[in-house]
Amino acid sequence: MAENAVEEAVAGGAKLNVYPMKQFEVTPLFGEGPIHWYTPTNVTLWLGIAIVAIVLLMVLTTRKRAVVPGRGQSIAEVLYSFVRSMVVDITGEAGLKYFPYIMTLFLLILFTNVLSILPYSYTVMSQIAVTGALALAVFISVTVIGFVKNGPGFLKIFWISEAPMALRPVLAIVELISYFVRPVSHSIRLAGNMMAGHAVIKVFAGFAAVLAAYTPLGLGLLAPIGGIMAVIGLEMLVVVIQAYVFTILTCVYLNDALHPGH
Repeated sequence: MAENAVEEAVAGGAKLNVYPMKQFEVTPLFGEGPIHWYTPTNVTLWLGIAIVAIVLLMVLTTRKRAVVPGRGQSIAEVLYSFVRSMVVDITGEAGLKYFPYIMTLFLLILFTNVLSILPYSYTVMSQIAVTGALALAVFISVTVIGFVKNGPGFLKIFWISEAPMALRPVLAIVELISYFVRPVSHSIRLAGNMMAGHAVIKVFAGFAAVLAAYTPLGLGLLAPIGGIMAVIGLEMLVVVIQAYVFTILTCVYLNDALHPGH
């Protein structure tokens, strides 16, 4: 990520010739040419790496079920307890039936986000195709669960009974539109935040290369490198928060499906 930007700037004759959005391009892993649905790409690679990392942490480090857990098992238990508490707090005990799905969502987003901080990695969650698929899966699942559990009573979420009667039809239309916008906002929020932070890091890296070339002893590197370190520190916080936000919104939507009258 940052290393790529420095190399591009140096290759461009120490001019600010950095393209922050280029790092988000989807490219085939083997050869060149058009990308089809079955083509292995950099997105495929980093999704696969994230899944392997999840299996290593959540399966292999916990297989012994040690009474005194090691480092890996401790991390796995903390993540498990954190997500379980989130599900129970928002949806109640009824939501635990869907805990494996929510836990999988959280881990997939968290691991792909954290891996995207590594040099020369790829930001999987910057792709609307990925975040959109996750958000659409949540939307469809929650809607199906709502109708299966409550039948026509699920439609209560659109009828604000506490509002004056004259306003209820208008509010019902607003709630209906808001409901169908959920997968859009759910996906764009995650992709936009991941894209923005990584783009800023690459811009700072480009500044670093230019200032290093035009200042004595490369002293101009100090300011942009300090900026890069600050943004990376902030991005480490953002990648965790975005996984949390996506998951907690999923729990909120699930709660609407389980308890539409509340």
